[in-house]
Amino acid sequence: MRVPADPPPFWLCLLLCTGCLPGGDAYRIAVDRPALARRDAFVAGPVRAAPRLNVVVMLADDLGVHDTSLSPTGAVKTPGLERLAAGGVTLGQASVTAPICSPSRAALLTGRYQQRFGHEGQPHERYARNALEAFFFRHFIAGGDWQYHRPVAPDLDDVQRQGLPQGEVTLAELLARHGYATGAFGKWHLGWNEASAPHRRGFDTHVGFYEAYTLYQQDLASPSVVNQRHEDVSDQFIWGKGRSGTAQLVRNGVPFEDDGYLPDTLTGEAIAFIEAHRNENFFVYLPMQNPHTPFQAKKALFDRFADEPDHNRRVYKALIASLDECVTRVLDALDRHGLADDTLVIFLSDNGATLYTKAGDNRPLQGGKFTLFEGGVRVPMVMRWPKRLPAGQRYEQPVSALDVFATIAAGVGAELPSGLALDGVDLAPYLAGENTAAPHEWLFWRAEYAQAVRHGRWKLVRDTWHGTSALFDLEVDPGEKVDLSSAEPARVAELSAAWELWNAGNRGPLWPHVMEYRFTADDGREFWYPL
Repeated sequence: MRVPADPPPFWLCLLLCTGCLPGGDAYRIAVDRPALARRDAFVAGPVRAAPRLNVVVMLADDLGVHDTSLSPTGAVKTPGLERLAAGGVTLGQASVTAPICSPSRAALLTGRYQQRFGHEGQPHERYARNALEAFFFRHFIAGGDWQYHRPVAPDLDDVQRQGLPQGEVTLAELLARHGYATGAFGKWHLGWNEASAPHRRGFDTHVGFYEAYTLYQQDLASPSVVNQRHEDVSDQFIWGKGRSGTAQLVRNGVPFEDDGYLPDTLTGEAIAFIEAHRNENFFVYLPMQNPHTPFQAKKALFDRFADEPDHNRRVYKALIASLDECVTRVLDALDRHGLADDTLVIFLSDNGATLYTKAGDNRPLQGGKFTLFEGGVRVPMVMRWPKRLPAGQRYEQPVSALDVFATIAAGVGAELPSGLALDGVDLAPYLAGENTAAPHEWLFWRAEYAQAVRHGRWKLVRDTWHGTSALFDLEVDPGEKVDLSSAEPARVAELSAAWELWNAGNRGPLWPHVMEYRFTADDGREFWYPL
């Protein structure tokens, strides 16, 4: 006969019900006072003159490198992006500094690796506060490739402080210092506290939302929109949150309601800003949500893809077509007001297409969002600047989203804050053919244990948590199929040493992750990524 087990001790019951999880003290977020003083002094300095040059940066969300007709094998015909490319330079080997939204944006808007200042992961509103909640997360929320392994609960005040550190100078602050009118229209995802909000970080105007997502259309029953839900854990939160909390729409921090289709609304706001400031230098940052989840497509665009048999994929294509409509509207506005020749337009994505939605497809590149393989960090990118760059060209040297800040700063002759070091380079001389060297000798990635380094044709990807690594020759193997680490141990050592040297100048993440995402490579090995 089986003997019943003894009941758990009282202290364990108490822990399961109310005990806070350990580890929060390691994530106290303190303001970097010297960096903040430098930023404050810079922002408060006298306005400097700048040449006539408007700047428009359009950022897609989770758009794969082969999703548009910028790629010869593009899934969706995108005439707006083709038009942009015809007047500028398409960057065939552009990469971002993270395969996930928030840290990628932090690097884009500062021109610095996000590891320099600790913005290494996604901000999180919610952590398991005790062992019972951790048990619930692990067994009832996570599943499949989404795993909950490391319960750490920062202090609630520190959770609220998550976001772009106060001491970092944003591109908007740099341009405002040079007399620009500055506006952001769309997804922020760099913190929701007062100090992190875009209208406190150099933007005169912000219309959009703070969270990683919001609803494209608030009325879920609207006949003008086709909805597609997914089974992954993140989608459950997205649809459940709707437009509440950090996903609500705000105008300079003040909530407002909108019944329209969000990409159209935000693009309209950006165009109105352009028109209002057409007689002065302006900076428009248009970080659009398309084609990030939740999948809500305009019915008219969904109908355009009747030849796509997969409903999920059809909605995805319609979201990309909507994105392209927005690009076209912005280009039309610049033409209408005679501003095209005096405007630097940059388009890129924040990371590669998602695989977990079963809609994105980065092939022949391996991986996608949440991986450091090329499918996760290689992105579509175009620069158009009629007075400086050639038209209709492709550039195939590796470049980085870090270069956006540096290129714009050089274009306006910007004065940088004293002691501020950028990690990006001015791409204009390279794209114009004046400098034939490679813009970057080295590119680096880090998200705690998920790490990578590229040196010319060679790229090393490693997961130090599980002890997995792979070396690829991207020149002959852009799809990262053949691991050469056993055949090239000296190369592995060289790249590893360079990564360690770079990493020595970084700091740790300011806040902990919540979950892990598992990617199984083509050879069957697992590479994980902290979320």
